Amino acid sequence: MTINKTDILIIGGGPAGSTFGNLAAQQGWQVTLFEKDSHPRFHIGESLLPMTMPIVDRLGLREELEEIGVRKLGADFTTFRGGAYHHTYPFARALGDSPDHAFQVRRSEFDQMLFEGSRRAGVDAREQVTVTRVDRLESGDHRVTAVDADGQESVWQTRFLVDASGRDTFLSGKNNWKHRNPRHASAAVFAHYRGVKRRADEREGDISIYWFEHGWVWMIPLQNDIMSIGAVCDPEYIKSRSGSLDEFLLKTVNSMIGVRARIRDAEQDRPAQATGNYSYLSNRMMGDGFLMIGDAFAFVDPVFSSGVHLAMSSAERGIDVARTWLDGDRRAYKKACRRYERITRRGLETFAWFIYRFRTPTMSYLFSNPKNSFRLVEGVVSMLAGDVFTNRAVRRRLIMFKGVYAFVTLLMRLGVIDATSGSRPRRRPEAGSMVSG
Repeated sequence: MTINKTDILIIGGGPAGSTFGNLAAQQGWQVTLFEKDSHPRFHIGESLLPMTMPIVDRLGLREELEEIGVRKLGADFTTFRGGAYHHTYPFARALGDSPDHAFQVRRSEFDQMLFEGSRRAGVDAREQVTVTRVDRLESGDHRVTAVDADGQESVWQTRFLVDASGRDTFLSGKNNWKHRNPRHASAAVFAHYRGVKRRADEREGDISIYWFEHGWVWMIPLQNDIMSIGAVCDPEYIKSRSGSLDEFLLKTVNSMIGVRARIRDAEQDRPAQATGNYSYLSNRMMGDGFLMIGDAFAFVDPVFSSGVHLAMSSAERGIDVARTWLDGDRRAYKKACRRYERITRRGLETFAWFIYRFRTPTMSYLFSNPKNSFRLVEGVVSMLAGDVFTNRAVRRRLIMFKGVYAFVTLLMRLGVIDATSGSRPRRRPEAGSMVSG
């Protein structure tokens, strides 16, 4: 039996795997990557975060991204009833030095860009190759068995293994490490449309969020007059539908005044699809000679494509973990693993806290009535930009925001704030606290 050898073998050619492969190849290691599908492929999660831009620069792909993307300067939010009035949160108001913009992208183009970029960096990136088995050897290496599109089996020995298999969760699933979060489950229905009205002038690329009774709706502008529109809601709400998914989505978004005004002259460009977004977490993140990155370790229902940022940022940080293992310094490896896990979990927990509460009337009220005491707005904008790992100023503001959230929730329960409309009786929101349009 022929055994092929490589320094690093990566399972999965999505954003996490392609990013890790590109950066690892830049270090001079021999890198092999197996992707079970082929690019391009459709994927949801089309709105990138500003903190992803420095990673794209490290990959050497900024010019390509600008060619396929729509420039995004921020995000805007409506009231709980989905009215026409909205508040805009520009990324330029973030704390620290995070970039003031990001891009909206078709994920099929973005993922292919990352995959081809890894190849140009020197990665032996292969499509339609499925990993079927992984065994750990006494030497600390891993033996990987894979099958290509023609059914040909190959065996590989790698010094370091990276699981970037996404929601397939290869290692976590094989070892029963994966656990779903029973308290959080949602579903999404989405489609592409042409002729949707965009925001004015420089804000035409911004993402728009509308809350409604059963969840929230996104509107993401893409190139060639395409708008991605989707509804994230309770699974029971989708199950209650009658008629097709196309009819259900159109009925849902038309129930909101602001959305209805923008899609009046639109035509559907892509059939509606539905997906279940069930959050999960693995018991383990790494071990001797292996690391799990992106959705292979954990998945949280993505807002503003937090999943893409978590995947690419975890890949970037994971390079130091791989380096210490390949250098043979086991003490440094354990230290690198602890640091990697601490920072990764911190970012995951920050996003998860917001995401698990994003559909609540309290969150709708806070985003629709922003007040900037103690620069809480800047802290929230920084979170929306993806600065959730090491910025202490952002972490302090987000802790305070959690306290405000608890207080407003209490006021809603006491009837001081109308939980249905998300408004405070006889009081106007603070003027001038946030840009509005």
